[in-house]
Amino acid sequence: MNDARSPAGFDPSDAVQYHYDRFPPQMLDHARLIKPMSEAAAALARYDQMLKGMHSSDILLAPLRSREAVISSRMEGTVSTLDEVLRLEAEQEDDGDVEHTNARSETIEVFLYGRAMKMAQASMKDGAPLSKWLIRSAHKVLLGFGRGSHLSPGEFKTEQNYLADRGSRKILFLPISPQRLDEGLDRFFDFLKDDDCEIHIRTAIAHLEFEALHPFKDGNGRIGRMLIPLMLWKSGKISEPYFYISEFFEQNKDEYIDRMRYVSASGKWEEWVVFFLTAIESQARQNLEKAEQIRTLYEEMKGHFRETLSSKWAITALDFIFTRPVFRNNTFTSRSGIPAPTAHKFTKNLLDAGLLNTLEPAAGRRPALYAFEPLISLVRG
Repeated sequence: MNDARSPAGFDPSDAVQYHYDRFPPQMLDHARLIKPMSEAAAALARYDQMLKGMHSSDILLAPLRSREAVISSRMEGTVSTLDEVLRLEAEQEDDGDVEHTNARSETIEVFLYGRAMKMAQASMKDGAPLSKWLIRSAHKVLLGFGRGSHLSPGEFKTEQNYLADRGSRKILFLPISPQRLDEGLDRFFDFLKDDDCEIHIRTAIAHLEFEALHPFKDGNGRIGRMLIPLMLWKSGKISEPYFYISEFFEQNKDEYIDRMRYVSASGKWEEWVVFFLTAIESQARQNLEKAEQIRTLYEEMKGHFRETLSSKWAITALDFIFTRPVFRNNTFTSRSGIPAPTAHKFTKNLLDAGLLNTLEPAAGRRPALYAFEPLISLVRG
């Protein structure tokens, strides 16, 4: 499903219109929601408890942020691989100039999703609320370069947009009109602060509403999915904003779209909320399993790194490589906190031990590019 900014050549006969004057929902069958809500909350709590017990959730789960960027972007038709994105991240840490990269445009788009997510998280850690400013700032980063740069990055829509199935050339959904977008966004952000609505249910309703508003020309799905961990984190349901749900939505994409359209068509929210809570419960279990695998690998690698490096800096090197499973050698020597001569020796030792792979050998002034395949293959799978 893609945004289609012109209805020309598309069949509007099955299109569902935005649910004007019916948000937020006034009546919900809470009895129907109790069981899925409690299951979602319990699964999310188990996942978060594991995060709290990790050496550093930021260090150990950084690659999952890149994976989420790949999957969320893929739902919008932007196809790149985790390996491509990690490679671009390594290059950008070196020079930070995305305009002159040789990466594919699709990979740049996925990379910018990760950058937008990190920017939003950093802003909220600094005290910024979930607001129009925050989503516009994230959107400006998301579409700041490449194919999306002509689609008004950071600016709300001024023309009617459409969600269409390009295969069947059918318009599926007409979001809120630009004339009523401002009031719709005001209601949306007021609802985010409604503590009378339980947070898991509130997140479910808010996610659908954002997608129904479709406030930007492009990139709405990615921004909308980005808001989910931000809401759960802000409410205290997760201790860090590392809960990524796009995998479930991608695996159930048709149902995901149909259930959202049904709300606008019928005014009934319960089936959508149950679906969303099921997504949280299922994804929390998958995320917990993946995070535990990463933690197990980290513990295993402690011994390997200590034996291979025989240095007090061994765990510092391990932490750096878990954060950046693809990196250029100069980044390791300059940013790991390890003395440069020692860091140079470490990369040779790790290569000799088979713990690192060479993606690009050093050439002239260009440092070698290395990959920590044990972690990449775990996150990729």
